[in-house]
Formats: sequence, C-alpha cells, structure tokens
Amino acid sequence: MSCCFFGDRKKGHDLVHHDTRDAGGDSIASTKNFSFNELRLATNNFHQINKIGRGGFGTVYKGTLKQGKDVAVKTLAAESRQGLREFLTEIETISNVKHPNLVEIIGCCADGNNRILVYEYLENRSLDRALFGSRTSIKLEWEKRTTICLGTARGLAYLHEELVPHIVHRDIKASNILLDKDYTPKIGDFGLAKLFPDNITHISTKIAGTTGYLAPEYVLGGQLTMKADVYSFGVLILEAVSGKSSSSRIWQGDKRSLLEWSWRLYQEEKLLELVDEELDEFPEREVVRYIKTALFCTQANANRRPMMSQVIEMLSRDIQLNEKELTPPGFFEDSEGSVQSRLKISRGNTSQQSSVHITITQVTPR
Repeated sequence: MSCCFFGDRKKGHDLVHHDTRDAGGDSIASTKNFSFNELRLATNNFHQINKIGRGGFGTVYKGTLKQGKDVAVKTLAAESRQGLREFLTEIETISNVKHPNLVEIIGCCADGNNRILVYEYLENRSLDRALFGSRTSIKLEWEKRTTICLGTARGLAYLHEELVPHIVHRDIKASNILLDKDYTPKIGDFGLAKLFPDNITHISTKIAGTTGYLAPEYVLGGQLTMKADVYSFGVLILEAVSGKSSSSRIWQGDKRSLLEWSWRLYQEEKLLELVDEELDEFPEREVVRYIKTALFCTQANANRRPMMSQVIEMLSRDIQLNEKELTPPGFFEDSEGSVQSRLKISRGNTSQQSSVHITITQVTPR
C-alpha cells in the first residue's frame, strides 16, 4: 500500500517500569490508591443517576472527590487473572503512558475483591453520544470531526509505534473515544486487555449480525495485531463522516453494513452520498480523502493496511492516494440470525462478490 508521500516514522521510547512495592507489597509508587469507601462516597454509592457508560470491562460512574474534582470511576466487571501485586504493577505501567489523546488514569482501588480505575472526567463524554445521540445539544461541524479523527489517529500511532512495549488496543470504537470540553479526543481503556483472562473481552462469544468494528482476521482466528486496530479506526472514520453507526444494517432501504455501503459508493464514484445530512458545509475533496483513507484501513488483507503514522499523513495532508493499491474490504454478515456467518470480499463491481461460509460459535482472542 502506498501514497505519494509519507513522513518518517518516529523512533520509540522505552517505558520505565517502576518498582511499585512497599514493605507490605500492596502500594504503588505514583498512581493514587483510593479506598473503596472514598469512591463509594464520590459516586453516591454508585448510584444509577451517576452512571455515564458501560463497556466490556465494566461500568463507569461520574464521581466527585472530596476536593471537588470530578472523575470517571470504572468498576471492573471481571476478576483479574493477576494477583494484587501484579495488578497494581500493571496499573502503574498503564498510568505512566501519557499522551494528549489518551485518557489519563488518576488512580485505582484494589480493596478486597474490588478492582476500580479512576480516570479524568471528560465533559463531552463519548463520541458515540455525540454522533448517534440527540443532535439538539451537540453540533459536530466538519472541523470538529476532523479534529476527532486526527487526534484519535495520533493516540493510536503513539500506542502502536512510539510506546515500548507496544499496546494493541483491540476495542477501538466510538464509545471508547472520549471528548473534553474542546472536543479533543482521548482514547480510553487502552492496556486493560492484559489484565483479564482471554475469555473476558469486548467481543460477544456469539457473532450475530454485523460485527461492526472487528477485523476479519480477528473474528476468524483471534489474530490480534496492530492492523486489527487500524481496521476498527477505518470504520470509525466512516461513522464520523456519515453520522451513522456501524451496527446499523439499513442503508438506502438495503440491508447493508456501513462498510459495505461505503465500498459500493466508492465503486460507483458517489462517495459524497455517504456524508451526514447534518453537515451543512464541508470541503468535498477532503471528505472524499477521509473516506478513501478509511477504505485503505479496512482492506480484507491485514498486511495491506497502512500503519497509523501513515494514516495521519493521509488524513492531514492534501496528497494523492495511490488507489491502484486499494483492494476490497472484508466484512461479515449473519446468515438469517444463525451462527453461520460469511466473510464477504467485494471484487470488481457490486454485482460480483466472493463469499466464504464460516461457522463461528466462539471467538477466543490470543
């Protein structure tokens, strides 16, 4: 895969692993250790009115600390596969990962069986709420959408290419992109996958309907690489452009996924039909480049997808993309609600498609 210009890749920097043990072995060096009672009081006993989100790893509540600082409190739903000391050490490592486009971890709680993470609170909540929720209070102009896409790409590039050891997020989706008061995007839940058993993931054990953000190689064999994150990010771009969720299968009265419909419009040279009707004004050339970049990210062959540093160049510079290198995306569709699913790879025009039937009963990531 190539474009006419890509910037040089940045060199990585080693993470410093601190010794987090005190004499009792239960404290951590720089990450604040909250008591369960502190967080219970901050969230009014984890009251439903303070619930602001729910994800694969747990439920998130808005909390206010004694000092008056607002925080996001995530109660982890699963038992960690690690002991207390190892859990605290891993949290310390994650909390030392700093980037403007990553959600900051303020502290944690490992009180008894409770495993809770405390994050910075972001005023505009998640991208899925901004894109798919009520449009009455939130107006996402094209400039804000480009800021969100580029910021998310920079955060992912940092995790993939600058951080040592690298982190594969494996759950890039709109609900994991948080927005501050200025709509600066910050990726949440990075690094959490290492803390839990392989069967505790964001993936349902039964595939039903469109799998949305999941890369084909991940669904088929649990092949977890950085390119699976790139695929998910490509779908995220399409959601940002269209204002529609990847989980929707109805496009123009046709039962197609967002990615499938985008590829069809690309073949028909009608990409602007994908643009969110809420957008009054937008630069057509730039929008088309964003959609094409998304298609480069979602190619069926993982090896043909760009690195995130290349994606940043494709999004931020008015460059000519080499579309001769673009191959069809891979996506799944459910066979009438059964566990028989098929990998579809579009070839040529929209009337020619290759379908490989696959039985999927369980997905076990590595």
